Amino acid sequence: MELGWLLWGTAVLLLLHVLMELSPAVNFALRIGFYCLLCLVSSALAAAACLLVNGGRTVKNMRIIRAVVRTFKYFFGLRFEVKGLENFEVEGPAVIVSNHQSILDMMGLMEVLPDNCVQVGKKELMYTGTVGLITYLGGVIFINRKSTTSAKMVMSEVAKTMVAENVKVWVYPEGTRNCTGDFLPFKKGAFHLAVQAQVPVIPVVYSSFTTFYNPKKKLFTSGKIKVEILPPIETKGMTSDDVTKLADRCFNTMRETLFRLSGRPS
Repeated sequence: MELGWLLWGTAVLLLLHVLMELSPAVNFALRIGFYCLLCLVSSALAAAACLLVNGGRTVKNMRIIRAVVRTFKYFFGLRFEVKGLENFEVEGPAVIVSNHQSILDMMGLMEVLPDNCVQVGKKELMYTGTVGLITYLGGVIFINRKSTTSAKMVMSEVAKTMVAENVKVWVYPEGTRNCTGDFLPFKKGAFHLAVQAQVPVIPVVYSSFTTFYNPKKKLFTSGKIKVEILPPIETKGMTSDDVTKLADRCFNTMRETLFRLSGRPS
């Protein structure tokens, strides 16, 4: 009986392997499925550890989450090449902005996430099972993207909390995932936040994923991701009148860096 199950199991694995080799769509679906399963299971285990160690919702839990997620790259054959980590070493709070490409961004985020840093995420994340639970326990700040008034109120509170609790805040200024190899126009919320709190903006750029991950082409293979943390941009003395110029400056600098890291002409 046990031999029969072993033979059937081996046959299924061989069949899946052949299908993955022959069909990019099957390979993509299986890898995405495994990634989602890994996120759910790891989130449940990490949530238990967070509750045992820290007792509830706190940014300290990000250390546990970071340690768990950093193992994911080995399952998918991803390598990270990081430059500029010293630029996170600013005194006091800061607003970190980066490009947002896909569901794989969580791996890139945790690869370089500094201590005492929380993310701003969409409210819908709260309802994604164990993933929602772990983001809540990690201190993620949830905003309602459908309500501009609500988002502004949350950001105003974030500015106060950021200074009072001496934490950094990570924001994706594009507002949504964008796997085109370029940037979408930046929303100004992150830059209003930085100016209101009078804290520096630290741009972070990840090279394009398109050479190894492309949902439209059903492509998901191993690959290398270059990450560059750029020097902080001070906002002391700036007012709301300077927000557009600040956002444009970050957009242009980050876009040039993206093209350079991705090996394509600007």
